[in-house]
Amino acid sequence: MPKMKTNRGAAKRMKRTKNGGIKCSRAYGKKSMTGKPAKRKRHLRKPKMMEAVDLGHVRVLMPYSC
Repeated sequence: MPKMKTNRGAAKRMKRTKNGGIKCSRAYGKKSMTGKPAKRKRHLRKPKMMEAVDLGHVRVLMPYSC
């Protein structure tokens, strides 16, 4: 049986943590930063942990990291 392929777009956007979680960047943090308050921009810089409801989709995209 052949190996399953990792979705390369997902692999570039998400990383597996040591404890098995998935961290990813936040939405709305790349463009049009001039209209956003400093507090919001500061929080958008920090990575977020993937919600448990979405982990099933991530396991399909990245079978060897989860």
